[in-house]
Amino acid sequence: MSKTSQADRTEWFRKARFGMFIHWGLYSIAGRDMWYYWAEEIPKEEYEKLFYRFNPVDYDPDEWARLAKEAGMKYAVITTKHHDGFCLWDTELTDFKVTNTPYGKDVIEMWVKAFRRAGLRIGFYYSLLDWHHPHYTIDAFHPQRNNPKVRAEKRDWNKYVEYVHGQIRELITKYGKIDILWFDLGYEEGEAEAILEMAQKDWFFYFNERPLGKPGDRFRARELLRMMREINPDILINDRLSRAVQEDIFTQAEQFVPFHPPMRNGKVICWEVCDTINQSWGYCPTDTAYKSSAQLIRELVDIVSKDGNLLLDVGPTPQGRIQKEFVTRLKEIGKWMSENGESIYGAGMSEFTPPPDARYTQKGKTLYLHLFHYLPGWQTLPGLAGKVEHATLLRDGVNLTIREKGENLYVKMPPGLPESPDTVISLKLK
Repeated sequence: MSKTSQADRTEWFRKARFGMFIHWGLYSIAGRDMWYYWAEEIPKEEYEKLFYRFNPVDYDPDEWARLAKEAGMKYAVITTKHHDGFCLWDTELTDFKVTNTPYGKDVIEMWVKAFRRAGLRIGFYYSLLDWHHPHYTIDAFHPQRNNPKVRAEKRDWNKYVEYVHGQIRELITKYGKIDILWFDLGYEEGEAEAILEMAQKDWFFYFNERPLGKPGDRFRARELLRMMREINPDILINDRLSRAVQEDIFTQAEQFVPFHPPMRNGKVICWEVCDTINQSWGYCPTDTAYKSSAQLIRELVDIVSKDGNLLLDVGPTPQGRIQKEFVTRLKEIGKWMSENGESIYGAGMSEFTPPPDARYTQKGKTLYLHLFHYLPGWQTLPGLAGKVEHATLLRDGVNLTIREKGENLYVKMPPGLPESPDTVISLKLK
């Protein structure tokens, strides 16, 4: 077992603050979110016809990496295997893999090389559900849950667990050093119904209530974690493998930002929100409920002000392109980050309370005031009298006049500034 401390392992992650999530697979061809397979109880043989059509002729991982970097992202996580069991790498443990599709190439190998060339950290998403594997349990999460013929099939859970361990070993040895292993849905036996009940109400309620039983070790998680740490002592593991092991990253906040950061023993833990640009994880052209770049920038700032990270998802098209609506937003975020990234990278929570409709992030002796709605004139900062040496506009370093009265600091905001979703003021603390 690794002797690397969790604080040492997570240091780079806490500084990075912003990453790209990529959901891509057979469901992209259907142009629908992955869960339609489950929700509509699609027969396996019908869904898996998509396997023979997977041929992303425009796939250019270098272009994806350039876009991530332009957006100001520091790491990326891609779906190596989602719930349908389709593998985007040349695994030796199943024929249900990308190298047997018309495309015929190892998508993950190409992706890793491209993102490393761009200087980005690498993460692999791996679903612990598998609706293709002959020995995966038929429970409430399975598309064939109401098919009596499928339910009557004999299944050996231990064979599936061996398969999972073998695939994880492949992923963390085949492509060099991997920075993150992002597991999904490692629930214990008998918990599927309870999880679904809460998640279908709203993921927020699942996050807060989680009606789960005692920690078990259904996936032999302790053994799996020991193997991973022996191969790669610094790899980061999220909290969706098993409650039987200690995670590095708390990732239960999905498509929402909690009011308070998750804590353990009175301290904020290392945590991350995963969110989408529209409402879907995979490519879904009919989902036009796009968040604006301003919303996404403010979400990132809100999360960092609570010591968290944002993993922002894109779902590439069947051809392998990232849709223009996503590209536009990522570039707009990148423009803001190019001027204000100092207030994000390596920054985190502050002890000070910001004024309404604003956030503070802090890095050492520098406090960053994020104004979501900028107005010229005097900005009141409660409780900061006697604590600030000087104030500057972060985007260009222009000095701002400050005054004190009582316990408050007042910063004079100049008129005529360019419109921004978040105007950032750098406050040098004494």
